[in-house]
This record gives sequence, structure tokens and C-alpha cells, in this order.
Amino acid sequence: MANNKDLIQTVASEIAASSKISPTAAGQAKKAPATAELIDAINQTFALFRVNYHNQYYAAFGDKNESVGMAKKLWLSTLGDFAPSVILLAAEKIIADNDYLPTLHKMIKACRTVGMPAGLPSPRKAYLEVCNMPSPKAAQKWSHPAVYAAGRDCGWHFLANTAESKAFPQFAETYQQYCERVISGEVFTVEPPAALPETSMKKASKEQALTELDNLKQLLG
Repeated sequence: MANNKDLIQTVASEIAASSKISPTAAGQAKKAPATAELIDAINQTFALFRVNYHNQYYAAFGDKNESVGMAKKLWLSTLGDFAPSVILLAAEKIIADNDYLPTLHKMIKACRTVGMPAGLPSPRKAYLEVCNMPSPKAAQKWSHPAVYAAGRDCGWHFLANTAESKAFPQFAETYQQYCERVISGEVFTVEPPAALPETSMKKASKEQALTELDNLKQLLG
């Protein structure tokens, strides 16, 4: 099948890339050593994929420990920022939703989805929220400030007047960046619109009204 061949080639490329990773460059901080829990999560993930994608798994990795070990090393390095529980939940979600052995890229996306903090809607729901929210935007109640910030950065006019096929990918990318900042502990707020000056609520004096009336008469001849 074409899909299987493409997937196998992608996985093989990722494994090959892992063997060419150079040592940490001078001046760059090394990542902290992987915890036993993280290593166990990667091992469990590969075990789940072996059971559920048996033929595809062996077509991609063969039965050699060396190939599997290289793949695990790459996944361990790339997924190290996610909690072990998130990695396992992502693996279970992929198995439930997909018929094909996932690439590392799809695994990252699944980890981001299941690891989304409470209160943060999915990119799709966030996009619909910014498109349907009335103006003034800053005065509305948002599901999360990150949704407002992503819409603001993309541009309300752009989102309202651009086809979804073009607008959604750009919004999703911007929103994902804000989600990652939220995950890292950054806090965002929606600044309310500035109140109108008090003078705008005062009635014009009798003298001002007469002056305006005279000016209007002169304009009308």
C-alpha cells in the first residue's frame, strides 16, 4: 500500500537522522538526563505500537534491537519535554484514532493535544471562537486569554475576511505558540477597552447648543 510505504520511509528517515545527531555544540546547555519514568513511557509506547501495528511496526523497524533502539533514542530526546503520562495518553489516542503506525511528528501533535492545560480549547474551537466573537473583542468573555491573543496577533480583519483554508493554519500556528507559553507557566490577560472620557457623557450647555445651531444655520444658508 502506498500509505504504508510512505510511512515506513518517513520513520526510517527519522531513525537515520538520529544516528547523525552531533554532540552538543559548545555553549549550548545539555538536556537533563531522561528520568526512569520517561524511559519507561517510551518503552511502553513502542510496546503498544508493536502490538497494535504489528506488521507495520516490523516493516518499519525490523526485528533488530539496534533499529528499535535508535528510534527510541530519537523519540526520547524529542518528547522529553512532555510528562510520561502525557506520552502514554497520546499513544493510546493515536491507537484509538488511527489505522497506521504514527510518525514522530504525529506523536508530537498528539502529545500537544492531550497535554493541553484545562481551559485551553482545541485549535479548531479557538478558531471558531475568534471568528464568532462580536466587537469590541477586548470587552467580551473569552474561554482563555490565549485565544484572544492569538486572534489579535493574526488580525481580526484577516480572520473575518479570509477563507478558512488559509486563515485557520495561520491562526492554529499562532495559537499553538501561545499554548506552549501557557504550558511553560506564562500568564496572559485580556486588557479591557479604555473607558470613554467623562466629558462625552455631559450634555452641552445652552450657550454651546445655540452656537452649534447658529453654525448649522450658516452652513445651510
